[in-house]
Amino acid sequence: MKEEAEESPYDRPEEDASPEDAETPDKGEKEMSFLDHLEELRWRIIYSMIGIVVCAVGLWFFIDPLMENVLLRPATQYKMHLQNLRPFGQVLIYMQVAIFGGIIISIPNIIYQIWKFIAPGLYPRERRYISAIVTFTSICFLIGVAFAYFFILPAALQFFVNFGTTDIDNIISVEYYFDFILTLMIGAGLVFELPMLSFFLSRLGILSPKLMRKYWRHAMVVSAFVAALISPGPDPVSMLMMAIPLVFLYEISIWISKLSQKKGGRTTA
Repeated sequence: MKEEAEESPYDRPEEDASPEDAETPDKGEKEMSFLDHLEELRWRIIYSMIGIVVCAVGLWFFIDPLMENVLLRPATQYKMHLQNLRPFGQVLIYMQVAIFGGIIISIPNIIYQIWKFIAPGLYPRERRYISAIVTFTSICFLIGVAFAYFFILPAALQFFVNFGTTDIDNIISVEYYFDFILTLMIGAGLVFELPMLSFFLSRLGILSPKLMRKYWRHAMVVSAFVAALISPGPDPVSMLMMAIPLVFLYEISIWISKLSQKKGGRTTA
């Protein structure tokens, strides 16, 4: 009979669906408008700020051991003379250290909020890896902070102390000293996020190992520029110590880009 027309291709059972259908975003979710995205971004920023404040307040209870046994230790080790030039200078420095320390400690929460904001645009399968991505990204940042404290900072201070004539007394402003070490540690932490950035951009199809190898020389020039930009001091030692890990991180990023594309089912050159 004519009523029994040909079966529509849209009436096929679910088991015949192609594998690509499983990779599409969940259509049951409500599509967010521009204002919804702004509202979501606002709440993610608020959650991040709450985490920073909580960590900074908690860190304040340990501020004296942190200052004396950690942050001031490199200065005392190289016999640097620090001087406070403002009446409330130490109060402001203690607050600065608490805020920056709160940022460093709350990095997992900050990265988690960033990924939760990005999550609606990801495939359902990719959302399952958010916890692993947050953990790996946080570890990379903390490794960068530790690298700056244990390797870059001693080399830069030793160069500063031993350079020049002994007829000039080097009396350093304590504000400049803390700006130097805090900026150095935060900058190194951001630099060590390069492998994670490579992984994310490779999964989006923006980067590829072939492209990264092609522009290897350009990347070295950019690495030197970035090292000079994020180094808090004009001394060549801190710039060099920042540029060297950038070169190795770029090579690691190429390998990670290739690995991420293999997992994504893409072919690499």
